[in-house]
Amino acid sequence: MTRIGLEIIGMSYSQSQSGAYALILGEIGGSRRLPVIIGGFEAQSIALGLERMQPSRPLTHDLFKNFADHYGINLLEVVINKFKEGVFHAALVCEHEGSISEIDARTSDAIALAIRYRCPVYTYENILDEAGIVIKNEEEQVDDDVASGSTEEDEFSAFLADELEDMLQKSIENEEYEKASRIRDELKKRRKKY
Repeated sequence: MTRIGLEIIGMSYSQSQSGAYALILGEIGGSRRLPVIIGGFEAQSIALGLERMQPSRPLTHDLFKNFADHYGINLLEVVINKFKEGVFHAALVCEHEGSISEIDARTSDAIALAIRYRCPVYTYENILDEAGIVIKNEEEQVDDDVASGSTEEDEFSAFLADELEDMLQKSIENEEYEKASRIRDELKKRRKKY
């Protein structure tokens, strides 16, 4: 089976499931996307990993990595290897003392660990064919959004950048990671404009 590299495109609050998030994985060099519904805790962990933020105490995925590192286990890659009854399944491909093994994992946990190990994420062609969606180019998407009148007002848009930076730091210190990720998104959006 042909393996296809994936990268994280973005994450947003799920409109279909309360308290859940949609993690969007994109085909490297392609237009197909794989939307994966994940829980709030995993979304926080992924967001913190992407931003290389260090919480005051290690989260579960940080602890897992520290534990594995202590015993010389390295995560080589993550493979999203099944799509069954609407649920993605993944495998952690690990190496220990020259021996390679696979460990079954939830996709959200596997992605959170892949970020921490900076290892590649793959899936198979048949999974992208079955569960992937093709995205129009960004210009067409913006035109569609304007035509449909869908513009999201962000809760942090009224704050100055310095205020947002302070709020971000306080949110991390208080372990309010969902709020921190929303503030981070607002700051990123502003940086892209200028």
